[in-house]
Amino acid sequence: MAKMISQEAKKILLKMQKNELTESFIYDGIAKFAKGEENKEVLHRLAQEERNHYEVWKHYTQQEMKPKKFKIFWYKLMARILGFTFAVKLMERGEENAQEEYALLAKEIPESVEVRSQEEEHEQALLNMLDEERLQYVGSMVLGLNDALVELTGSLAGFTFALKNNKLIALSGLIIGISATFSMASSEFLAARSEGRTDALKSCSYTGVAYLITVVALILPYLLLGSAQYMIALACMLAVVILIILAFTYYTSVAQDQPFRSRFLEMACISVGVAVMSFVVGILAKKFLGIEV
Repeated sequence: MAKMISQEAKKILLKMQKNELTESFIYDGIAKFAKGEENKEVLHRLAQEERNHYEVWKHYTQQEMKPKKFKIFWYKLMARILGFTFAVKLMERGEENAQEEYALLAKEIPESVEVRSQEEEHEQALLNMLDEERLQYVGSMVLGLNDALVELTGSLAGFTFALKNNKLIALSGLIIGISATFSMASSEFLAARSEGRTDALKSCSYTGVAYLITVVALILPYLLLGSAQYMIALACMLAVVILIILAFTYYTSVAQDQPFRSRFLEMACISVGVAVMSFVVGILAKKFLGIEV
């Protein structure tokens, strides 16, 4: 027979019960397409733990629940696009906001303390066991991303004042960007080979792809806007820089449990600072060389 609990506690339990059931479906769903038998096993264990928690809460509520279908769809989609490690760690972050609810439940339901402890310790240990290939090459992606942001942001800012024509700026940036992409990829390949690594080709591919995507994103404003709208294109390009840094920093902060604020500010300050200095260099070069385009 279930213990009598307050209406407030029951309301919290029903919400948690639904979440636990939903997350068990998410873990099982992601496990179906996750690569690696160990990863599949970890995800299935996480799903079973969530199902066990669901049964604990059901003992008190005496109600069956249905999972949130949209949430299951959303996290499975996110796992396919951004990787299962990012998706499940982002999902677990949402449970950090339940501290007050667990504190209230502990007064009426002693088992809630054990469930909370398992949520914080055991599940975190399981999450740390996940081994996803793309996260092994985050360093290579950061190398390509950082170099492209700093180098191309500076080049485009300098070209903006020196050339004052979006088509010429885009052409110059594209030539530099494509050349630098091959240069960075080949440098990463040679560095990996010199270290005796067998994944040199894969490592340089991640670096090259990250660099090339950044190049295209930064040049796009100059291609889409009119030739004379170079200052608007510059502002759009800097906005794209901030958005790229924001998105990538958030991704790594979740997937690799790294601090978000400090890394974002560091990358943003470096990229924007280089852009400002390059813009000044473009002004000075045009003035002292006496070149008009």
